[in-house]
Amino acid sequence: MDDVNILGGSVHTVEENAEALVVATKETGLEVNADKTKYMIMSRDQNAGQSHGMKIDNISIERVEEFKYLGTTLTNKNSIQEEIKSGLKLGNACYYLVQNLLSSSLLSKKLKIKI
Repeated sequence: MDDVNILGGSVHTVEENAEALVVATKETGLEVNADKTKYMIMSRDQNAGQSHGMKIDNISIERVEEFKYLGTTLTNKNSIQEEIKSGLKLGNACYYLVQNLLSSSLLSKKLKIKI
């Protein structure tokens, strides 16, 4: 399994769901890839489940505070600030890549606006 699992609830709920995942994959002949499987707890209580990982059936599953999923940065604080910062960084990088084109006198104003 290659996906990051987003499981809501308490640490106990996450552990129960992870155990069920491992059992279900074994029953179908699959195996959980511990290197690619991570978990995150989104909670208003920032002290909720401060453990940094869990071990289920000799598989260590890492706890993360943020990750990128389908181009969007998700955080355990459910904060949009990181997504905004990421978008600004990408926008600035694009601008600096085309800066020479935008300052060139060889291109028309209409084409520069399209860029």
